[in-house]
Amino acid sequence: MSIQERIHKPTVAIFDFAGCGGDQLQLANLEEELLTLAGHVDIVSWREGMTPEHEPESYDIALVEGSITRRSDEARLKKIRERCKALVAIGSCATIAGINALKNFQEPEVVRRYVYGQAAHWYETYPARPLSAVVKVDANVHGCPIMTYDFLRVFKELLMGKRPFEPNYPVCVDCKMAENVCVYGKGHWCMGPVTRAGCRAVCVTEGSICWGCRGMVDNPNADAEREVLAAHGLEVRDVVDKFRLYFGTRTFAD
Repeated sequence: MSIQERIHKPTVAIFDFAGCGGDQLQLANLEEELLTLAGHVDIVSWREGMTPEHEPESYDIALVEGSITRRSDEARLKKIRERCKALVAIGSCATIAGINALKNFQEPEVVRRYVYGQAAHWYETYPARPLSAVVKVDANVHGCPIMTYDFLRVFKELLMGKRPFEPNYPVCVDCKMAENVCVYGKGHWCMGPVTRAGCRAVCVTEGSICWGCRGMVDNPNADAEREVLAAHGLEVRDVVDKFRLYFGTRTFAD
């Protein structure tokens, strides 16, 4: 047996709940970097990337995508939590409930009938929530979808035994570092002043706006956001529906 074979490689399992699968696709998009990563870990379960011989009974790291939208999801997530040493929420649906939380502003029965029609009574549902509303989450990889460089940073920090760094300052900081012209100055609205940074302001840099997919910073400066809106002839009620796109589980009151 070689030295490499005697060294224990951390086991990794990847799971999904309610979501589009885009974050797992981003993992596949790592391409050669994924192969390098695979040399340091043992991927034991990944529905989109492999067919495991059997469901592992334990793993060191669980990467979980998607939000919790059914009562039955809770038992499965808790089982995953029990089996892993570290649980990482990947993507907006997992970290903040994401776009799935848009349904939280309507009655569950209305949503069920709209989606499933006459078969609505066959399906269970409840307001979407992030993984952290059900179990302890050890690290987050924010974004819709996640950025590959952000995932690699968090994952490498975990492998090194470090607590992954999670930016707690607004996207405006990333914009300034990228030398972007503020989109408010261009006559557009933006959620950068209250959204968690770490994306390198990629959307604004590419000519769009910040949609808030990384969720709010822990203590958003609501007063500053109101001042920015007011300076451009807007009030919170003018953009509240836009804030609901990703902030469905957070309150941003006027």
